[in-house]
Parts: sequence; structure tokens; C-alpha cells
Amino acid sequence: MNWAEVRVSTTPEGIEILTGFLMAHGVNGVMIEDAGDFNRFLNDTTIHWDYVDEELMKMAECETAVKFYLPDNPQGFEMLNQIRADLLTLQADQEIDLGELQVTISYQEEEDWETAWKKYYRPIVVSDTLAVVPEWEKFDAREGQMVLRMDPGMAFGSGSHDTTRLCLTFLDQEKPVGLKVLDMGCGSGILSIGALLLGAESVTAVDIDQLATKIAHENAALNGCDDERLKVYCGNILADEALAEKIGEESYDLILANIVADVIIAMAPLFARYLKKTGTLIVSGIIAERAEEVTGHLEEQGFRICQLREENGWAAAVCRFAE
Repeated sequence: MNWAEVRVSTTPEGIEILTGFLMAHGVNGVMIEDAGDFNRFLNDTTIHWDYVDEELMKMAECETAVKFYLPDNPQGFEMLNQIRADLLTLQADQEIDLGELQVTISYQEEEDWETAWKKYYRPIVVSDTLAVVPEWEKFDAREGQMVLRMDPGMAFGSGSHDTTRLCLTFLDQEKPVGLKVLDMGCGSGILSIGALLLGAESVTAVDIDQLATKIAHENAALNGCDDERLKVYCGNILADEALAEKIGEESYDLILANIVADVIIAMAPLFARYLKKTGTLIVSGIIAERAEEVTGHLEEQGFRICQLREENGWAAAVCRFAE
């Protein structure tokens, strides 16, 4: 199968809104191009660069954009037309400047797509005890450092985005040894697997994207995590009451949710429903400007905000039930 690569230009402030818009239109995996992110990546003092490919360096001056892929067939064409039509009214509904929202399209054969994205991923050192390393990269771990091997494919969660790093940092801080963990919106499985490597007893994971659940299983196997400790479910937990009941058959010591602000707000009652009274909730994926709004909704569900951290315009929080 051939693929259409679709690129929509935006602003750094518009990334979350545009990504949420695309998800609502059925786009399950996106790549974000942002010069600011790339320059921070290059300046990361935990990694020492001997050489950076010239093609990769072009990202240092790239226009902010969100890229995604659609099948080059009638269904993909119909989906693209709907997205383009709805983009015309998206800016009118927003106070934030979303930029030009210009759509450009190119075409790739499947083999090109399967390898092209790999050049953007490099090892990420989360802490002295955890590092995230692409499956195809060599990495010399420090003594006592867990290495989480990842092949994210088309699912979100490689460790390179600020939201994932923030969530992994809080996860490492919480030391989930012996805990029962729920990962809501698991994507590539990076948080689920990280929890297991850090000693969690078991992880239940759920994602709306069937491809993401497949990739999560594959990454779990890559890290030696068996199906007894990791259960992955596919479905919309907000709309599927049977799935919501299934997930709620037990309560959890730790809930992880690295998703967009609007979904965190919608899921807030489920967090309160699933989490043990002595448990911990970690949320991430929140654009900094909406952190107060999101934490307000969590507080309405009985949570207190124990930690709130911002990094490069994104926010994450550690929450527990108020006493």
C-alpha cells in the first residue's frame, strides 16, 4: 500500500489544538515538527553529539507543522477532504493563533514510510535509573540503569516528546514497585513498560487505537514483559460502558494518563472511580496555558495537586486524593 504524507502548518501554541482536531477526525498517529523542540534536543547536555546528519539539521529552522499519513485510496482521499474542509472553520473557533493551517501532500511507498521516521528518534536519559532507547540504537547504560527498548511505529510515545519525558520522570520518582498500574491512552506502551521495568506488579493498559495496542504488545515483548503482567485493551473507554466496567473490575495504586487536556478533563471521573484512596494519579500532555483548567477539574473530583511541573510549554502533575 502507498501512503499520502499530509503536512499542516501551524504555530507552537496551536500544536495541541490541531493534534486534538486530527484525532477527532480519526488520525491515530502524528509527527510534530517544531524548531524549538529540535534545538532543545540538540542542546540536551545528557547526550554528547559527535556528528549530526545535515538533513536532520534542517529541522533547526523548520516551520512548525503536524504531519500524518493516510492510505492512498478512496477512503483516505475522503478523509483528507473532510479534514481540509473542517480546517477552514477551525481557526474561527479558537482564541489562540493557529497559523496558516496550510495543507501540503506528498506520496510515499510503504517501505519508505516504515524507515523514514526512525532518524528522528535518539536515546533519552530519563534518570540514573531509566533510559529510553530506540530498538535499533546502541546504548551504553550506566550501572543500575534500566533500558527501555522502543519501536514506536505509528503509535505515540517514543520518549522524545516533553509530555512523555515528564510522565516518565514522575513515574521514576514514584517507584512503582509492587503496584497495580492503569495506563489510560497507552500509545506505544512506553509508560506501561516503564512501570513494569521499575517493578510494578501488573499493568492494565487501554487505547482507542487498535494499531497502538498491537505496537504496545510488540514493545512489551521486546522488553521481556509477558502477557501475565501486561493486559492491553482497545476501545473508547469514555463511550464504551462495557469496557469501562471491565477496566473497573479492580482498583489501581497508580494511574498514568499522557493524553490531551480535553480528554483528561473528560476522564477525570474515571480516575476517581478507578484509583485506590491511597493511590497516585500522574497526568501529562497538557499545554501549559490549560494546566489550571485541567487541575481545577481534577480538584472537583476530590484530587489535590501534589506536584505540577512545566517544561517547554507542556505541563504534568502528580495528584492524590485530598484527605
